[in-house]
Amino acid sequence: MSSRINIPSLSLAACLGLAATPFALLASDNTTAQQSGPIEQTGAGDQNLVSENVNKQAENDTQKDIESLQKNVVVWGTRISSNSVYMDGESMAIRQADHISDLLRAIPGVDVGGAHSLNQRITIRSMDDKDLRITIDGANQNTYMYHHMGNLQIHADILKSVDVEVGKNSVINGGLGGSVRFETRDAQELLAGEQRFGGRLQASYNDNASQSYALSGYGQLTENLDFLAYYNSVDKDNFTVGGGKILDADGNVIDGTNGEVTGLKGDLDDALIKLGYDITPYQRIKLGYEAYNDEGNYSYRPDMGLATDRAIADALNIPLTYPTKFSRDTLTLNYDIDLDNSQLKFALFQNDSVMWRDETGLESWYPAYAVINEGEATNTGFNMIGVTTIGDISSMNHKLTYGVDVIQYDTRYIVDTVEKASEDARSSAVYLQDTLSFNRHFTIIPGVRYEQYKIDSTVVNDTFSDVTFALAAEYAATDSLLFKLGSTQLFKGPEIGEIFVGAGLHDTANPEIEAETGVNTEFSVAYQAAVMGADNFRSGVTFFRTDIDNYIYDHANVPTDPPCSVRQRCASWKDNVGDMTVDGFEAYVGYLRGNLDLLLTYSKADSELAAFADYTHADTANFLSLDGARIDRQQGDTVSFNLDYELEPVDLTLHWDFMLVDDVEAAPDLDGATQKNAKDGYKIHNVSARWLPETAEGLSVAFGVDNLFDEFYASQSSRTGVSFHPRFGQLYLMDYEPGRNIKMTVAYEF
Repeated sequence: MSSRINIPSLSLAACLGLAATPFALLASDNTTAQQSGPIEQTGAGDQNLVSENVNKQAENDTQKDIESLQKNVVVWGTRISSNSVYMDGESMAIRQADHISDLLRAIPGVDVGGAHSLNQRITIRSMDDKDLRITIDGANQNTYMYHHMGNLQIHADILKSVDVEVGKNSVINGGLGGSVRFETRDAQELLAGEQRFGGRLQASYNDNASQSYALSGYGQLTENLDFLAYYNSVDKDNFTVGGGKILDADGNVIDGTNGEVTGLKGDLDDALIKLGYDITPYQRIKLGYEAYNDEGNYSYRPDMGLATDRAIADALNIPLTYPTKFSRDTLTLNYDIDLDNSQLKFALFQNDSVMWRDETGLESWYPAYAVINEGEATNTGFNMIGVTTIGDISSMNHKLTYGVDVIQYDTRYIVDTVEKASEDARSSAVYLQDTLSFNRHFTIIPGVRYEQYKIDSTVVNDTFSDVTFALAAEYAATDSLLFKLGSTQLFKGPEIGEIFVGAGLHDTANPEIEAETGVNTEFSVAYQAAVMGADNFRSGVTFFRTDIDNYIYDHANVPTDPPCSVRQRCASWKDNVGDMTVDGFEAYVGYLRGNLDLLLTYSKADSELAAFADYTHADTANFLSLDGARIDRQQGDTVSFNLDYELEPVDLTLHWDFMLVDDVEAAPDLDGATQKNAKDGYKIHNVSARWLPETAEGLSVAFGVDNLFDEFYASQSSRTGVSFHPRFGQLYLMDYEPGRNIKMTVAYEF
């Protein structure tokens, strides 16, 4: 087999039994653990190393050692890494993840709202997916398809790794609140030893309420050409809520319900084909195609919950569910090259998402709305990232990170096969970052990014541009203790219109709208050592403050005289309503000893809007009622705990995790419930076990119970609370999460 230059699925840190700190991998041998692969595009970009005084030969030797180890360790799990925590594929496979929340809720500062398959909505520090940069295999995923659904649809089983940047900490990624980088599987990581071809069969059963199967085949067609073919099918039913009763805001059972959340039943299919070719030992090209399809009789508003859906359907005498299809086709072409002192990655992609819904059932209420609705979003783009290491220059070592990022957004709104509206935008950026290591203790990381955003929409037709800077300093006080302080400027232009409700067709022009800017500042401390009887003890805390100037609110009141109250039904538009501040912290403590691995995390994020009191292009009285409002997706203080223990004599691994989320008191917010917007806290326990019998190589059996104590709850990153509608009356917005779920997965690799 020829030499590889790919990033392996098990990082060197995982191989050495280390865990990631907020910004470095601290080793106990007076050196810094190196990232695996030539370019590790994790949340903190290439800032994750204190120093890189490693020559090319050492890097090659390390890469060979990792590949040799991988030949004997084949894990079908998803590696999770962020600024603060790291979980390898083995520790995540035991969870039997069937929703993105199963993977990401363990990361402090991150949550996933939305129980419906169409409504997986990632939040970081209360900021939702519209303010994040989300990619799959380098292909940009951000689309504002429908305000009742999330920005991301992907099934967890197809993923090899998820790298999360909690907060914007460098000039490498766009967005305001951070980034999430998903990577799907490759054949190279799945072939064991001298194996040339292999496959995998998997079947899963969830009693609340789904079943799935997955098939995959992979192999080495020639010395340089490899392939992967993967297919996963999920049959989803309506799940039952905790306690087995659909309750209203007063705790009473809703008439006509039996504990099941109607509007979830459907079929999900995800297929992936990948071809990889090693041009030379130092050059590799990959071609990938993924097809994702989700189809069923789904609720009209996947995010608002059954109580609201029933209230509206009963009031208008219309159906509760509608035939719905969502599809996404992604084509990617990646090229990697490893030179003597430089590594470069190029990616070309096209991502096409389509949502289709048959709304002819509205005929009895309003014939004009009885149509076939369709929205389409196409993201086409190119990105390049390179890293060049320069040796000792005036007693300094330089590592330059540089790149180009171009994304073209095109949207269409179609009614009964006739295109009614379309919009487009283009984002182009170049960036340069230098990691200057003065000695083994002190590092400075400056960066600069130029971004241009051109938009042609109903709201605005304009070009926005800005030069943003970042500066960070790291100080390794000892081999185990590290400090970091950094600030990164922010920039984000106005978004194109929501697609599925018209792609700008019904928006209001606001040519004076401005781009959002600001700064994210963080101070972090991390410690890692073999102390207190541990093989590895790690702890850390990150304090942050994110200031977003000219914050854009999609439902600001159109200026009127007299001003329109925030709680009235008023005409709305997109506008800059003030300056938003989000601040808080994330902390973690990890303890590894022998077969026992413990991780405790705590996160807090508060947000507050300082509404404009003097603004040039709008009646500011329309905004003053928003003063002090928080972001609607804000989550209460969150504690999570993970315990893993391996029973080697019986080839069994045990897992327990729980999440404790505190209440959120009633307070003004943006886009939340209008009558009661307090959020109830909740406690969730999950337990599982995974058996990898030594006597049956390739076989794995996992068994678990999610929501062990059958808690009745909704994620605070989802819709919650009580609103009043003049026609439908009181609406209880409760995006119910599943109750107790017993699940089992059997897989066989050959």
